[in-house]
Amino acid sequence: MRPLSCILLFAVTSVVLLSDAYRILGIFPFNGMSHFVMFERLMKGLAEHGHQVDVVSHFPLKKPFPNYTDVVSLAGTKPNLVNNMKVQISKSDEKLPSAAVFFASVFGIELCKLMEHPEFQKLIKNPPTNPPYDLLITEIFGANCYLAIGQHLKVPVVGVVAAAMLPWANEIVANPDNTAYIPNSFSDFDEKMNFWQRTQNTLSNIWSKWQFNRISEGQNEVIKKYIGPHAPTVREAEKNVSLILTNSHYSLNGVRPFTTAVVEVGGVHIDEKEATFTNDLLQKFLDDSSDGFVYVSFGSMVKIESLPKEILANMYASFAKLAPVRVLMKIANPEELPPGLSSNVLTLSWIPQLAVLQHKNTRAFVTHGGLMGTQEAIYYGVPMIGIPLYGDQIQNIRVYAKMGIAVHINNEEITEENLDAAFRAVLNDPSYVNAVKRMSERFRDRPMSPLDTAIFWVEHVVRHGGRNLRSPAMDLTWWQIELIDVYSFLLSSIILALYIIVAMVKKVKSLFYPGDAKCEVTSHDKKVK
Repeated sequence: MRPLSCILLFAVTSVVLLSDAYRILGIFPFNGMSHFVMFERLMKGLAEHGHQVDVVSHFPLKKPFPNYTDVVSLAGTKPNLVNNMKVQISKSDEKLPSAAVFFASVFGIELCKLMEHPEFQKLIKNPPTNPPYDLLITEIFGANCYLAIGQHLKVPVVGVVAAAMLPWANEIVANPDNTAYIPNSFSDFDEKMNFWQRTQNTLSNIWSKWQFNRISEGQNEVIKKYIGPHAPTVREAEKNVSLILTNSHYSLNGVRPFTTAVVEVGGVHIDEKEATFTNDLLQKFLDDSSDGFVYVSFGSMVKIESLPKEILANMYASFAKLAPVRVLMKIANPEELPPGLSSNVLTLSWIPQLAVLQHKNTRAFVTHGGLMGTQEAIYYGVPMIGIPLYGDQIQNIRVYAKMGIAVHINNEEITEENLDAAFRAVLNDPSYVNAVKRMSERFRDRPMSPLDTAIFWVEHVVRHGGRNLRSPAMDLTWWQIELIDVYSFLLSSIILALYIIVAMVKKVKSLFYPGDAKCEVTSHDKKVK
């Protein structure tokens, strides 16, 4: 009877799992691996929960994964950004394009055109019906046109933001973004701003949202062309978003007001099962680093070897002084590096970052300040030297420096002296290690893991629909949300009340003292004479 009972238990469990399993479509049009690591981790997590996930991306899996299907591969449709972005050090007085404009056009309209891919068109025009899709998950970055596919499929939509909430992402779910203490994602302010900074922060926030909304209107033409003439506009599609998962956490990004439709899952991409070595040479190099080692990486896209030769020379000189401390560098094409690296430096084109940051001999991480990599360093308690290049990296490193877990070097000031000073600080001052260890404890201390949190809310949306998470502010205009009408009414009422009081006082005075005005005039006339 015992084997029979086991079989029955297995059968019942299977039925329950199947009844709660959903078919989920994930569309991730941005061709940056730094973003996709978050999305892939989420989709794999949903697949592990028994859901059937279909993925459209530039990064099809190299190894099969249960319940995970690459239904459309966009690989090769856009230039490869992995290990292919050259460093351009911009002077502070150079005019740079607005991030909002760049996102809405290059990462917006241009990525929307990927819908013309033949396999993508098949998916849009003839979606599966056995079973049909229950949910759409897509990135909210620049190409909000993909949100319209949710209404086309008649399913709820979950948006994913690979950074802290973008200004135009807040608008989608009427999430409050009080500019008095919430800095614009593309500024270098922190939450403590003076009057002029708050003014600048407010104006830049309004301007960036206006620019993004104006230029992204151009996505409507693409939506109508590739989804259908009756498809919603990009603004209408945004209103169909039920939930946004954002890659932030209060311990790093500060306390923020969130509606129920915004859930923080910062660090969701960190999978400790992936913190393993597959390169014996690398593991031996790190294990033998008895004095510790410094890890240097500018992420999955930026090529350190493309830095100006004088900056590389400064780095070489500073690295040599670190011996016997070793240096591990991620270099996409080591042959492009000029000669002169000291013997304590090892370069590799691919490095298992989680395994390296977790290693007991890791003493510091030199980074460009990308959110994913810095979250991993904080997770494993590794202090940083930040050399931000663009985007949110500047704000990230400035915040970490104020927290005492990183040293900030401006990318225009990568001198040998500045590098030496930064290494002396993070390697010799225990306050950096102590601060990042405390930060790691706070970052890890949650009721559920980031992945379990994300999965719970995704399943919640399918079970109950997104309407119950919808903020009432979605039905109000901006001036109603800001209470402009209420304040105007109250101010007008006060002014009217004061006017009435003054008028009544004058009236009463004239009734009780009718001769005062005449006497005053007469007295005045006598003086004139």
